[in-house]
Amino acid sequence: MSAASAARTLRVGTRGSALAVAQTTVVANAIARATGQDVELVTVTTQGDTSRESLASLGGTGVFASALRDSLLASECDLIVHSLKDLPTGAHPGLVIGAVPRRADARDALCADDGMTLDLLPEGARVGTGSPRRVAQLLARRPDLEITDLRGNVDTRLGRVADGDLDAVVLAAAGLERLARDDAITEYFTLSDVPTAPGQGALAIEVRAGDERGSGALAKALATINHVTTHAAVLAEREVLAGLEAGCAAPIGAHAQIDDGLFFLTATVYRPDGTEQLTSSHAATPDGMNARDLEVAGRDVAQRVVAELLAAGAADLAPLGGAR
Repeated sequence: MSAASAARTLRVGTRGSALAVAQTTVVANAIARATGQDVELVTVTTQGDTSRESLASLGGTGVFASALRDSLLASECDLIVHSLKDLPTGAHPGLVIGAVPRRADARDALCADDGMTLDLLPEGARVGTGSPRRVAQLLARRPDLEITDLRGNVDTRLGRVADGDLDAVVLAAAGLERLARDDAITEYFTLSDVPTAPGQGALAIEVRAGDERGSGALAKALATINHVTTHAAVLAEREVLAGLEAGCAAPIGAHAQIDDGLFFLTATVYRPDGTEQLTSSHAATPDGMNARDLEVAGRDVAQRVVAELLAAGAADLAPLGGAR
């Protein structure tokens, strides 16, 4: 049994933002129920929390992961919880994703003044987002918009709309719902029209390699809270990023789902100004619904999607490099 499994109290590393603490608390409670052990949160400050620079200039959302991973490798905690869309696709030596719980709402949401939808925003409206993908998607629908780079926690972002500094902001629906701020949503964007970041709405539980195996309490907890179809879907989405050699902040949307025995995956690469996009969709029939069969099907569709996008010129359409 590993030291983590034998410990009476399991330490769960998290960023200190209200959203990170809220979603980590859900995971911690699930682990406590599965193990019967005490669980405590360990707050870790990351570069992404302290810098006010844009995520693109910092190298993408991977800046939220590095300090958490250092803490885990230093045995300052036993597991860490990431928003999966913040996690680089490259493997990190000594660490593995031990579980992915059931995904929350993967959609993006508009939070606008006076209950407006995107189509109803006035000409030249000021809309805030820190995501190059969202910038491209917004400009594709409304090239007249004035897009403002946006950082800060959810309350800070919503406050800029309430104060009249911005007409609207675009945020992840899952985050708003986890903070009970979904009352601010004035429009949900459909995934078919506005595919979101690979892994959006999902959480990743990362552990030291080996702690996910065996009969210890932590390994059992990970197996209990892992949602097989969510895990397979987000792995396929992340395979698209990896296959395109794209960073977390690249203007790419992807969404996978398993429905009626079929594994579907769609991905879109955008020109940063929203004037052009390339989309590829493929499906596969898994041999079964177990983790291994779903992983094989997901990798198959991801490889076909990547090949089609590259053949169509995706690498020339948008800057794809960055933290992976």
